[in-house]
Amino acid sequence: MFRFLRRIRRLALLALVLIVALKFVPAFLEHRERRVFEGVPRVLDGDTLHVDGQRIRLHGIDAPEEDQLCTQPSGATWPCGVEATHALARRINGSSIRCRQFDTDRWDRAISVCYLGRDDLNAWMVSEGWAVAYRQYSDDYLREEQEANAAGRGIWSGTLEVVAEFRTSC
Repeated sequence: MFRFLRRIRRLALLALVLIVALKFVPAFLEHRERRVFEGVPRVLDGDTLHVDGQRIRLHGIDAPEEDQLCTQPSGATWPCGVEATHALARRINGSSIRCRQFDTDRWDRAISVCYLGRDDLNAWMVSEGWAVAYRQYSDDYLREEQEANAAGRGIWSGTLEVVAEFRTSC
């Protein structure tokens, strides 16, 4: 009887250790895979950078594609994708940035929030009207999008085909 109780106690302890391991080890491993990238970036487009040897996709935002056009109220078109890219490059202006990785996408880009000093560049792109909140993946920048739209900044100064729809039509 005593041996039986000792075995039950050992099994209970083993089960407890396994439960703790299963709960905390995956979070620990996941945390280790998330990296911080720092350096002067190369701006590839309005939501993609190359920093510290890594392609970075800005988390939670979707900027117009490089060849995408927007329409002004007058009916004239303008290259809003190019302008979004230039706006991000001007904002960074050769400075070093820091990007915190959230995930990796299917193209091996580090999905990240990037900072210029303390300023969230992802939020800045949306608040200045150079990107939309990427609702399919996040609702982090909805407020910034609403404010930019209400103020008619950037792409909100006229009309824009939804970026994701434009991508699929190409």
